[in-house]
Amino acid sequence: MEAVTLFFKTIALRPYVFVFLAAFLFSAIKLIGWPRTWRFWIITWITAFICEFSSTRTGIPFGWYFYNGSTVGQELYVFDVPFMDSLSFSFLLFAAYTVALGLLLPADASPQSIKTFLTPLRFDLNPRTSWSVYGLTAFLFAFIDMVIDPVALRGDRWFLGKIYYYPDPGWHFGVPMANYVGWAVVGLIALALYFLIDRRLAPLSLAQPITPRLLLGIGLYYGVLAFNLAMTFWIDEWFMAVCGLLMHLPLIVFLIIRLIGPPRCYPST
Repeated sequence: MEAVTLFFKTIALRPYVFVFLAAFLFSAIKLIGWPRTWRFWIITWITAFICEFSSTRTGIPFGWYFYNGSTVGQELYVFDVPFMDSLSFSFLLFAAYTVALGLLLPADASPQSIKTFLTPLRFDLNPRTSWSVYGLTAFLFAFIDMVIDPVALRGDRWFLGKIYYYPDPGWHFGVPMANYVGWAVVGLIALALYFLIDRRLAPLSLAQPITPRLLLGIGLYYGVLAFNLAMTFWIDEWFMAVCGLLMHLPLIVFLIIRLIGPPRCYPST
């Protein structure tokens, strides 16, 4: 009963995390269906928890960092890892995956005759589990943390709270580069396991256009980014916020150019 009580306290303390989680579940089910969604969620969650548990004891793979237990009794912890923290990896990895798909999936040149502002994309198994998507997803996963982690480290200045620290702060606004390597490692492990399962499950029905559904996950990625940039501006870390914005701006522009353009008319097949 204590764990159940702490779970509800966690929702009350971290409502934004569960809003993002709900957005992940909705967008993932729309794109890949429930059987793949729950597997993606569990695989990423377990991978992230094991890596966090390991890193707080061995420094691998994120480097050394520690949770200070300042919110013990206010939110749920699994061993010494806040429940919401490892949970966040699931929706962030999925969001990064959809951005990578938006950038790399091949355009579909043979849909039925339609006019659309969105580039039709093929969601076949091989393109969506390709090496290029695999590598780019891991990069984008770590890339968004380069905005999230610096402001999270300053959580005592907003409603996150000061929940962790690095014994040896790094040069990137106090965050060691090993942390971003660790994020990439989590992404690579979890996505490799998911791709193996994706190839063994029943094929997806691809009758409906993929691009609008893909935009839900892409919107989640940039919704999380906007939230963290807003928190960074809010605590008056203007240089840090502008750096984060400028890091992501070229990618945003390229993604818009790729997915949105003048109306296209495709011949029937």
